[in-house]
Amino acid sequence: MARTNQINMTEGPIFLKLLQFSIPLIFSSVLQLLFNAADIVVVGRFAGDKSLAAVGSTGSLINLLINLFTGLSIGSSVVAANYYGAGKTKELKDTVHTSILLSIISGILLTGVGIIGSKYILLLMKAPGEVLDLATLYLKIYFGGITSTMIYNFGSALLRAKGDTKRPLYILFMAGLINVLLNLLFVICFNMGVAGVAFATVISQTISALLVILILILEKDSFHLEFKRLKINVPILIKIIKIGLPAGFQGIMFSFSNVIIQSSVNSFGETLIAGNSACCNLEGFVYTSMNGFSQGSLTFCSQNLGAKKIKRIRKLVWISQFSIIGIGAVLSSIFLIFARNLLSIYTKSPQVIEAGMIRAKVIFTTYFLCGMMDGLSNIIRGIGHSLMPVVSSLLGACLFRIIWLFSIFMIPKFHLPVTIFLSYPISWILTFIANVIFYNIYIKRLESQISTCI
Repeated sequence: MARTNQINMTEGPIFLKLLQFSIPLIFSSVLQLLFNAADIVVVGRFAGDKSLAAVGSTGSLINLLINLFTGLSIGSSVVAANYYGAGKTKELKDTVHTSILLSIISGILLTGVGIIGSKYILLLMKAPGEVLDLATLYLKIYFGGITSTMIYNFGSALLRAKGDTKRPLYILFMAGLINVLLNLLFVICFNMGVAGVAFATVISQTISALLVILILILEKDSFHLEFKRLKINVPILIKIIKIGLPAGFQGIMFSFSNVIIQSSVNSFGETLIAGNSACCNLEGFVYTSMNGFSQGSLTFCSQNLGAKKIKRIRKLVWISQFSIIGIGAVLSSIFLIFARNLLSIYTKSPQVIEAGMIRAKVIFTTYFLCGMMDGLSNIIRGIGHSLMPVVSSLLGACLFRIIWLFSIFMIPKFHLPVTIFLSYPISWILTFIANVIFYNIYIKRLESQISTCI
């Protein structure tokens, strides 16, 4: 527990432990976004707005296809953190090897689905004909290397289970720097356009995967990886699926609603698509900062559940929520003030910048609500209940957004881009209220169970 790459969240000051975990994770996410932003900037400035729109139109589809397996990586992290907190070394070792093999299987499945189905799904999303071929090309290359992304996601999730967020930060820095250099080489020097961006992403993700595997191989504790021990432990797989599958479905539902939103955005043409894409990239910096505390809450709850320290979990809820509100409100205000200047980094077109501002004004004034919603979802998941956040997301986010777009948005006087974006904050509020109800039910039940065992 005393190793510098581990954080024992079952003891010590809660806020400092949460901060110690979250800050490297936030920096990791921000670095990843900076490198992703480099993709968008290079494409927008050196390949044109059409290429920018092509890459931007794929984001919601990529998230839709990979979120199920990203949820399983969350399940791996929760199960590993629970065993880590409980000191169960054998079960922890089995979790590590089951998770890595599961990541490989997930990547292979995604490659097949992504390459075969990308164009058909883009057509369903009403992708404009002028960007369809470019977007399809980007997706086929991206999903050709998706196994590396899955290995990194599962590997870094395992490291986070013991509080290690520093080494994933170092990995992202190295891989991201390579990604930027390859972007410049492929797009500017070789004039490869969206294909160059896709190949740069695949190569950098492969480097990330190799590095996280190397770290696990060199570990001296229960997280040590041996290829000869790679096999699926069925009871542990069931635990991972029990937690991860609902989390994955929750992500899918959000992504599905975002795909519908993207389809509505696509109906306004190339300019709004490009502006929406650039603003989404800016939003990521605020979201990942809030999500650092959200992910910290997940690991914190999982470790303390294993140690049966429920009072610490109750205290964490208030600390994490106030932390999320604070960082979300401050960063959103800064980004809103400088939104036009920041959007001008991505594109030279005044029309695209103004299109991005439509989204920015709605999202940056309400984004802290999204952080609160996600933070409480992860707390519920961390105490072993992954199904109810799915129910709240299904009703409060996915179903509401679909109804909104097929009712309010269809009224002629409300058939505007701003109407699309207003569906976000309303859905966040509805989902958060549902999560508050579920959390209070589960935490009381958990306290009752533990007091009975004592």
